[in-house]
Amino acid sequence: MEKNAKIYVAGHRGLVGSAIWKNLHDKGYTNLIGRTHQELDLLDGDAVKRFFEEEKPEYVFLAAAFVGGIMANNIYRADFIYKNLQIQQNIIFQSYKNQVKKLLFLGSTCIYPRDAKQPISENELLTNTLEYTNEPYAIAKIAGLKMCESFNIQYGTNYIAVMPTNLYGPNDNFDLERSHVLPAMIRKIHLANCLQQNNWDGIIQDLNSRPVEGITGSHSKEDIIQLLNKYGITHESITLWGTGTPLREFLWSEDMADASVFVMEKVDFKDTYSSNDKEIRNCHINIGTGKELSISSLANLIIKQIGYQGKLLFDASKPDGTMRKLTDPSKLHSLGWKHTIDIEEGIEKMYHWYLQGVV
Repeated sequence: MEKNAKIYVAGHRGLVGSAIWKNLHDKGYTNLIGRTHQELDLLDGDAVKRFFEEEKPEYVFLAAAFVGGIMANNIYRADFIYKNLQIQQNIIFQSYKNQVKKLLFLGSTCIYPRDAKQPISENELLTNTLEYTNEPYAIAKIAGLKMCESFNIQYGTNYIAVMPTNLYGPNDNFDLERSHVLPAMIRKIHLANCLQQNNWDGIIQDLNSRPVEGITGSHSKEDIIQLLNKYGITHESITLWGTGTPLREFLWSEDMADASVFVMEKVDFKDTYSSNDKEIRNCHINIGTGKELSISSLANLIIKQIGYQGKLLFDASKPDGTMRKLTDPSKLHSLGWKHTIDIEEGIEKMYHWYLQGVV
């Protein structure tokens, strides 16, 4: 990519998109384009068409998506498949129609079967049944990577699909109903710590900064305690979903952004498969650390960082999701990139960032 090339980052205010934007800016790219949802509704095919025809971006990072944790995925199943399919097909097709030089599509490792061989290589795709709770989202992401693959094969485009593991970092979503496991856990344990210490100023500041179900710090203590109890937060304990035994891998979002820019700068579609392959498939690239820890271990790392002294409990009646989901990042390593931030450092950075938003 040329430093003055016009680069469109779809989802530039989200967790990954904002990190990609910062990475590009820090590396000297000067012609970045971003649109908020209010400025451009990516579900609106006509609006996306007009945007591409007017702006003519040369490179596209497709980081926009409708995302959430296990609760949101299970409740809003239709939204997860419909909205993600719409966003993807609108941007990928208009990239083709407007002769975009290169596109990066960001998927998720939830595309892999629930019982995939561990660690999971790219070749595990479509070998078995998906995890039920996030099946609609996974199918949408599989469709996206296959759309990139198919356009490349039929039309000679240069669209690369990358599948990041669980991400966390600056600009993450801390909504207790819709957020992913790590940010939700940080917020729950932070609020539990405030409640245990009778730090009502801390609770009020938190809810004023990020209201939950319309409840802010101006509501009564009774309303706030009832809300916190609903999410497993009491004066004595914090209760998290599941058994705590599933193993998870986590990648710092700024590492993910660096990998994304690296792939756009250094990797072409022809580099993602062997020229001897009779069938061109599984050309996507895993992005991860290749390291994992249990949900209970993650919770204890966060507890240590925050200094919480209460009990940690798990509600085994709630779903665990996939029991293990460790990526094999060897393809990415062979292309020349490796992560830099491990989970202990990442949790410290994440909590400090979260506190900056509680004003």
